[in-house]
Amino acid sequence: QVQLVESGGGLVQPGGSLRLSCAASGFTFSTSWMHWVRQAPGKGLEWVSSISNLAYSTSYADSVKGRFTVSRDNAKNTLYLQLSSLKSEDTAVYYCAKDRKGEVRGQGTQVTVSS
Repeated sequence: QVQLVESGGGLVQPGGSLRLSCAASGFTFSTSWMHWVRQAPGKGLEWVSSISNLAYSTSYADSVKGRFTVSRDNAKNTLYLQLSSLKSEDTAVYYCAKDRKGEVRGQGTQVTVSS
């Protein structure tokens, strides 16, 4: 079955950086578009970024454009999200997902941006 396991979250100061990872299994990762979504406290799921199967195409929500970078390593079945210039409003649980709505997603990793 599909398994998505995120890691790399933590507590970081405003302006700091983090790199999230997502280990995928149970499906053909190299032929799948992949996505990152997040859920801030008290809010619904928000799409963050998408990447095509061979990484030729990437897209970002306006709120993170220019600060976050999505990438993947198909040889390792792993998806990444580099978070930079973090703001307090980036505080959320971050999920990797097989669909843009986040209906098939992992357990998430907590990112807290606070001084």
